[in-house]
Amino acid sequence: MLLKLNHKLKNFYFCPVKKHEKYLKRCIQLAQNGLGTTYPNPMVGSVIVYDDRIIGEGWHKKAGEGHAEVNAVNSVKDKSLLEKATIYVSLEPCSHFGKTPPCSDLIIQNKIPNVVIGTVDPNEKVAGRGIKKLIEAGINVTVGVLEKECNELNKRFFTFHQKQRPYIILKWAESQDGFIAPSERNEQKPVWISNPYSRQLVHKWRSEEQAILIGTQTAIDDNPKLDVRDWTGNSPVRIVLDQNNRIPKTHFVFDKKLKTIVFCQSNDKANEENLIFEVIDFKQNIIPQILTKLYQHQIQSVIIEGGRQTLQAFIDENLWDEARIFKGKSNFKNGTKAPTFTINTTKKQFILEDELLIVKNHDQRH
Repeated sequence: MLLKLNHKLKNFYFCPVKKHEKYLKRCIQLAQNGLGTTYPNPMVGSVIVYDDRIIGEGWHKKAGEGHAEVNAVNSVKDKSLLEKATIYVSLEPCSHFGKTPPCSDLIIQNKIPNVVIGTVDPNEKVAGRGIKKLIEAGINVTVGVLEKECNELNKRFFTFHQKQRPYIILKWAESQDGFIAPSERNEQKPVWISNPYSRQLVHKWRSEEQAILIGTQTAIDDNPKLDVRDWTGNSPVRIVLDQNNRIPKTHFVFDKKLKTIVFCQSNDKANEENLIFEVIDFKQNIIPQILTKLYQHQIQSVIIEGGRQTLQAFIDENLWDEARIFKGKSNFKNGTKAPTFTINTTKKQFILEDELLIVKNHDQRH
């Protein structure tokens, strides 16, 4: 809902927004530069406008570094214009001291008279407090411009704070006849269904998400590194299911090169810097237990790249937000069937001969 709030904090009214939308779109563009690098913070973009022209802009690049508003203010050459300007920001300015000072205080200190905000911050440390502080300082605040787009921008951050779990992306590749693996394999290595360009795209996705999860059999059969090799960016936290400690300790997931969380039934090994063991009850439903632990580890997003059993477990619990499915050109005739689920909204594209389906789940559980 779009609201314009006056400084007396008594009245609000609907406001026409067409003139604001182009600047909020620019904020979203800028914010997207931080995809994969801002965790645990959200992606935020900001522009400062005077006389219908942008005089400053910035985005949040990395946790612990300057927020979008700080970078936007610092980019303004003539600081005297700030007292006559409007600052646009895709997410409510923060109101608390974290690793950096509150951005709402920065706006007040620079006497910027108008603030246009895409959406309210769901983090309970902010959640309207930044807006309240700005209004009480006599600043004109407009909230809710391109709200849906700004919420989508930070779907990971919103899911984490509103549902107390990470944003869940299911990913697999299947043959034309619906198998994710053939019935026989000669060596301990993956059987590629998709082409190299699709696999490169998967590495790009890995750089954008905070964690990646596989099941026991996938770890044993494929011995994957689960890192980013074909793209530039951060490798995700590795999450492995290993109920009975069957994965050989010589496999890559135990090389301690990346932070790795292993879910097991019992464990007598001490946690190390990059190797953490989490004990859960495999006799009970493991999916909620896993998601609770990942929330405690501050994991905001996870790609599920496991085998059929692991993927189907999340589907059966209806605990997933998005599925990305490659269909290759090969036919296996028999083997491990692909997961099954009801397709809702679907986007389709082609990467050479590979078909990529993007499915959103609008009816997922919390």
